[in-house]
This record gives sequence, C-alpha cells and structure tokens, in this order.
Amino acid sequence: MILLRLTARSLWHRRSTALLTLLTIGVSVMLLLGVEKVRTETRNSFANTLSGTDLIVGARSGQIQLLLYSIFRMGDATSNISWQSYELVKNHKNVAWTVPISLGDSHRGYRVLGTTESYFDHYRYGNRHLLSFDDGRRFESLYDVVLGAEVAKKLGYTIGSKIVVAHGIGNASFSKHDDKPFRVVGILNRTGTPVDRTVHLSLQALEAIHIDWKAGVKIPGQAVSAEEAAAKELKPKQITAFLVGMKSKVATFHLQRSINNYRKEPMLAILPGVALQQLWDMVGIAEKALMLVSAIVVMAGLVGMLTVILTSLNERRRELAILRSVGARAWQILLLLTLESALLTVLGIGLGIILLYVGIGLSQPFLETQVGVFVPLTALNVYQWKLLGLVVVCGTLVGLIPGYRAYRYSVADGLTIRI
Repeated sequence: MILLRLTARSLWHRRSTALLTLLTIGVSVMLLLGVEKVRTETRNSFANTLSGTDLIVGARSGQIQLLLYSIFRMGDATSNISWQSYELVKNHKNVAWTVPISLGDSHRGYRVLGTTESYFDHYRYGNRHLLSFDDGRRFESLYDVVLGAEVAKKLGYTIGSKIVVAHGIGNASFSKHDDKPFRVVGILNRTGTPVDRTVHLSLQALEAIHIDWKAGVKIPGQAVSAEEAAAKELKPKQITAFLVGMKSKVATFHLQRSINNYRKEPMLAILPGVALQQLWDMVGIAEKALMLVSAIVVMAGLVGMLTVILTSLNERRRELAILRSVGARAWQILLLLTLESALLTVLGIGLGIILLYVGIGLSQPFLETQVGVFVPLTALNVYQWKLLGLVVVCGTLVGLIPGYRAYRYSVADGLTIRI
C-alpha cells in the first residue's frame, strides 16, 4: 500500500510527463477497442444481411457472384432465368414462399429492384426482422415506388415525390424512362443492409417501362404512354434471381440438388449462410490487418511510456537514493518502477475506454449513414476485456526494464541505511 502511494505521488510530481504518457496509451487503447468493436459489428451486420431464407436461386455462375448481385446489389448477373422456371420452383410441394428479384435499372446511382409484395412479407434481416415502414405503405398501383432509408435521406425524397428510373446502372445514365415517372408511396426504416440503398417497385412496373424498349434501346416510333402501358398485360418474362423459403429444412438440399441439375435451363441454387461465410473469408484479411495495425499502435504507446521512464531515471537517481536512505530495499525500488508502469497502463486504459465511448457517440451517425454499420454503446465483451488484460500485462512487463535498471542503481549506490 505504501509503495502504491509513493508511486501515485511520484507520478503527480511528474504530472506533465505522466499526462502525455496517459494520453498516448489512452489513444492507442481507444484505437484497439474501436477497431475491435467496428470489426465485430461489421461482421454481425454482414452476417445478418439476410436471414430466414433457405435458398437463393439465379442463373448458373458462382456462389459468391450470385450472392453479390442478388443481395448486395454489386455486379451484374451473367443472364436471367425464365418466369416458367421460377414458377416451377415456386409450385414445388416443399416450397413455402418465394421472392422474385429483377435488377438492371437504377436511379441516380442507386439500384432499382423489381419484386412482388411477398418481398415485404418474407424478406428478413438481422435476427429475422421483417422490413417495416418509416412512412407510407407498400406499392399498390403500377407506378408506385418504395425507397430504402438511405435513398430517401440522401436524395431528399418524401411521400409523393416523383422520380424517374434510368436504364442500366450508373450515376449518369442518358437512357431514362422519363415518360413513365414513379411516385414515392413508402419509405422503409433503416436496416443497415443493402435494402437501405435500393429503390423498390413491382415486376409489372419494370415490364411497363420496358414495353417500348428492346436490347437496351428505345424502339423508334413505338412510344407507349404510361396509361397505355398500364392497360396491357404485364406478366414478367424473365427475372434475375429469387429467394426461397422451405416448408421442411430437410428438403432444402434435395431441392438445391434438383435445381442445380435442372437440364432445361442452367440455374444455380445456393445456401445463403455458406455463401456469406465464403465471402467473409475472402474479405476477412482486411479485419486482420486492422487488428494488427491497432496492436502495433498499442505497442508503440507502451514503448513511448518505456522511453519516458528510462529517460527520467538519471534525473530520479537522487529520489531513489533518498528512498534507499530511509530504508527502501533494492527490490522495492524495482517494484516501485514496475508499479508505476502498471498504474500508467491501467489509467491509460481507463482514459482509452472513455475516449472510445465518446468517439462512438460522436461517430455513430456517420458510421450508420455513410458506412452502413451501427455500432451500439454497449459494454465491453469478454474478448475485449481479455485484450485489455493483455495490455496491462504488457505494460507491467515493460515496467520491469526501468525497474531493473533502478535496482542496479540502488545496489551500486550502496546498502540500505536502516533508521
């Protein structure tokens, strides 16, 4: 207890240097915990992009490619699948529900997704959460559109706003379906998934805006007005992919094998969980690199503390001699310097935790809107406490180096003078 008080008074005597050391350790610990928290929440958000879906079916390509364009709206499909093949799977005795997806158009850089009302009934994310509306309702009329939260916020749309869909994908498309504008009737609540960056409309609406187009080009002299298109039969001929929910999980693999072996049309059925894990394994090297960098920063902070303590040893030789003169033993001097290092580490960790929560509170809106990752203000988990315990051990071990040097000084300066 006496050594602890002596350590505290010694640090207070050198408070300017101690505060700078604390700040260095605090910032490095904040970075370590911050990277770990963002990594954990990013992985959770990634894994929870889609839940409750047993199969994703699309044209035959690769598992990751199908996952990317159907769920993450990244890349393009190699080809579409016919409506007949979709209905064949939809009517299978073991299939409970399906959600068709048609992609290919965009609006000011955001993907347009054509689907049916089953999308709002069966698409789930996170812990099987259904999509919900912040304002408005589902599409009902042909030219109704439902926006993801980010689309509405970034582009400033509200219920009743008029939008025009562009042909193809890109921020600056010159091929627009401006003769058939849409009206915003619903805005979804934020999900932290690609749904937030998606414009949703019906499959019939997609057929309507392409009724006078062929091979990506508007047919000259065959303009069809919005009213005329609405009066026509608008049954889809092709879709990009579809989601499948099974009545029996046991039948999932049998249906997957049947779809993959279907000879009339090349199709691919994948298990979302398996494909998500494969995709994460591919991009997981980035999280490991971030953790390595943050660990190096923590070690740099500890090395900085070691440098400060070693540099001050010569100035403190008189202080150590006084301690020896009043009865302190050489091993107690060693323990004093080690305790000083451990105390600085613990206080630095405390400062780092405070900075972490302040930083999360300030950056939460940016991370959620710009990165799509929500980092909650939750308590540290067991793994994070273990990381901090490791930092304390490293800080204590670092303190042994100046402690041993002080021990040698004490021995060299003479024996303990007993009073």
